[in-house]
Amino acid sequence: MGKYKTPILRTTYLEEDLGVIGDDAVELLLEYGQKFNVDMSRFNVSKYFTPEGDTILPSLIRSFSKKEEKSAMLTVGDLEKGAIIGYLDEDVINSSKM
Repeated sequence: MGKYKTPILRTTYLEEDLGVIGDDAVELLLEYGQKFNVDMSRFNVSKYFTPEGDTILPSLIRSFSKKEEKSAMLTVGDLEKGAIIGYLDEDVINSSKM
């Protein structure tokens, strides 16, 4: 397991804080769904994670063109809400309950 300098909290972002992207994000979410019996069928991975192999050049092009593929951020707390409710989608993530 990796070691982090700061504690992992509900507010920890999977991509920005933990560096989870691309195929690793897909694998993590598949395992999460299986382990916690969470329906992931309505979850849009591309909205929350940068694609695998996205290097500095594509990021610079997006910043200059103001085009951003990823438009939202997923937290550990969002995963917790999904595990409690039994599915993960926009409604769960945007819910202020918990």
